[in-house]
Amino acid sequence: MKVIICGAGQVGASIARQLSQERNDVTVIDTSTELAQRMDESHDVRGMVGHASHPDVLEQAGAAGADMLIAVTRSDEVNMVACQVAHSVFNIPVRIARIRSHAYLKPQWATLFRAEHMPISVIISPEIEVARGIARRLRSPGAFDMVPLADGKVQLLGVHCTDPAPLLDIPLRRLTEQYPDVRAAVLAVLRDGRWFVPRGDDVIRLGDDVHLVCRTADIVKVVALFGHTEAPARRLVIAGAGNIGFNLARLLEEKMPAVSIRMIERDPDRAGLVSRSLKSSTVVINGDALDHDIQEEAQVHRAETIVAVTNDDETNVFAALLAKRAGCQRAITLLNKTSYAPIIAGLGMNVVVDPAAVTVSSILRHVRRGRVAAVQPVGDGFGEVVEAEALETSRAVSAPLGSLALPHGMIVGALVRGEEVIIPSSRTVIQPHDRVIVMATADLVRKVERLFAVGLEFF
Repeated sequence: MKVIICGAGQVGASIARQLSQERNDVTVIDTSTELAQRMDESHDVRGMVGHASHPDVLEQAGAAGADMLIAVTRSDEVNMVACQVAHSVFNIPVRIARIRSHAYLKPQWATLFRAEHMPISVIISPEIEVARGIARRLRSPGAFDMVPLADGKVQLLGVHCTDPAPLLDIPLRRLTEQYPDVRAAVLAVLRDGRWFVPRGDDVIRLGDDVHLVCRTADIVKVVALFGHTEAPARRLVIAGAGNIGFNLARLLEEKMPAVSIRMIERDPDRAGLVSRSLKSSTVVINGDALDHDIQEEAQVHRAETIVAVTNDDETNVFAALLAKRAGCQRAITLLNKTSYAPIIAGLGMNVVVDPAAVTVSSILRHVRRGRVAAVQPVGDGFGEVVEAEALETSRAVSAPLGSLALPHGMIVGALVRGEEVIIPSSRTVIQPHDRVIVMATADLVRKVERLFAVGLEFF
């Protein structure tokens, strides 16, 4: 499949790397000669210098034969025009655009992106995606990541294993017999900086980061097995009332109305606007999130969680540290500079949110079609969790899973059959139209296609 990516920044480069690993034909366009050359030198992709919205540049990039255009430049307007040209001039079937400005995303302008006006297939708003992700984490505080699958019946969780954790050092194959009322399957483990797909004889160790699937009804039980018994936050402080903070507050007002929210915003005009736009129960305080008196007014010492989402990494880190020192139990911190991540990990941050990684994940979830309902990247190019419908023609149907001889690096984590969630064993038989959730390392993604006949192609 031929893909054109507009923008060679952190997001564009990550998407290019992921798609090229799956042997797609990828071309990346950027106005920066340095970034374009870097793509040529460090990835199996073609880097081009030029303006991504110009028809002649897109033509040189092979737009006439492209299957998809992904526009993730720094400019919303360039992204929108690139999608328009891709549709009107080159008839590229799928066009995905990152749009940051909420001026384009207000409900009253919803018709702007209809096919007859600005034909963008999928719009990704990083701020909204980050806010949604944080809201999910707040509903299950024991997890550092949480993605719904199978219409919400199954959750993909990321959990850090702490002490005491009941499942420590128990072979994974014995978890079902030890905890028969918990339906969960471990898909991938990060240990000492290395990802691996576990086998039945492997055990979970203290400090592991574990990705697993479980029945939504079992989330609390599952995270407790990893040593997490935290209750959902009832008192929350949000540092930063920008687009992320504002969208998060609105989501929580709608989805978690019992939560008491206090926000800190340095800009007085923005603080006033946000205060007028939210419910009266949400308190917006104008001030510096690093000021002791302001934090005291926000009652961080009584809050279960602080969410630091200003537009400055240093402010986010220090606001979270000060809040935890004052007695706040948990910190969720937005971090744009990934080079800070190793340092931050040792400072007691419970969750670090990388907005670029969230954007990449959101875009990759939309590049599959056909019988594939969802794709969720795991690790930085390590693998993918794929949710797909099993077809009658699949060789995986009507045979016990144990007879399929799945390669190491591929795990069938869950099946959804009607309303029933099944965590399979070697004796489980996949039936036609089951929703199958599979973990596969990057080199095995194409084998998932052949095994389940789900057509992991874009068309």
